[in-house]
Amino acid sequence: MIFLFKLGFLEVSWVDFVDVALVGILLYQVYKLIRGSIAVNIFLGILALYLVYLIVRAAQMELLATILGQFMGVGVLAMIILFQPEIRKFLLLIGRTTEINRGSLLKSIVNWRTGYHDDFDVHQVIEAVKNLKATRTGALIVFSRDMELKFYAETGDPVDAEVTKRLLLSIFNKNSPLHDGAAIIYQGRIKAARCVLPVSENDHLPPHFGLRHRSAIGMSETTDTLVMAISEETGRLILARNGKFIRGLKLKQVEQRILEYLHNTEPQNWEEVAEEPEPTEAN
Repeated sequence: MIFLFKLGFLEVSWVDFVDVALVGILLYQVYKLIRGSIAVNIFLGILALYLVYLIVRAAQMELLATILGQFMGVGVLAMIILFQPEIRKFLLLIGRTTEINRGSLLKSIVNWRTGYHDDFDVHQVIEAVKNLKATRTGALIVFSRDMELKFYAETGDPVDAEVTKRLLLSIFNKNSPLHDGAAIIYQGRIKAARCVLPVSENDHLPPHFGLRHRSAIGMSETTDTLVMAISEETGRLILARNGKFIRGLKLKQVEQRILEYLHNTEPQNWEEVAEEPEPTEAN
């Protein structure tokens, strides 16, 4: 091993630099994952305590090092208990990038090579959205490009029908038994309705965001989907992707965003924008 220099009793090599860089990247990714939740304070507290333990051990303060060492010995188990929701979210984020539905391997390869080719009339969705916004009818729609989302579809009622304006309006009609929940659109068809979605735990979301909006953002955090939510109180619309949301879009822009997602040509950065006045209440 080639050493670069010595710092006191430490011998620093290229491997040490790589090691520190990788640990830094790992900690930053963990921080990004839990940022905005109460878990970030616990994480920073444990990290600070561990750094103190390393300093105490390096200084050969035996008594304090022994006490902290006993605490750190059960630290892994304590972190699993404390960070159970975040660990689940982390595993879902990893799993969503490798999920291959049963019997769809060839289709996934084709979509990756050539993009989205299924016959899907996005105008039917836009026409339905126009009506939903005008009548202030709440709606939650999940667009999935290459994942069937069976786990979430099974929480609702199967539909498996072609996407049409009338069907979407029927599902989200206030008197419909299917309106309370999300509709999942996969490969140009409505797979299920009245589906239960995960709720985002991000503390930095606007306070007027209700369960429908938080479910849209939560679904986008844990799956590779594009989610649309329409407020029942104001009729305003948001699009959620990768835990971020866009609001204040015109219907033409909404159509463009959906097509970009389905054809895998969407921009890399999703910024939070607000072109409309802040509503006092949303659902």
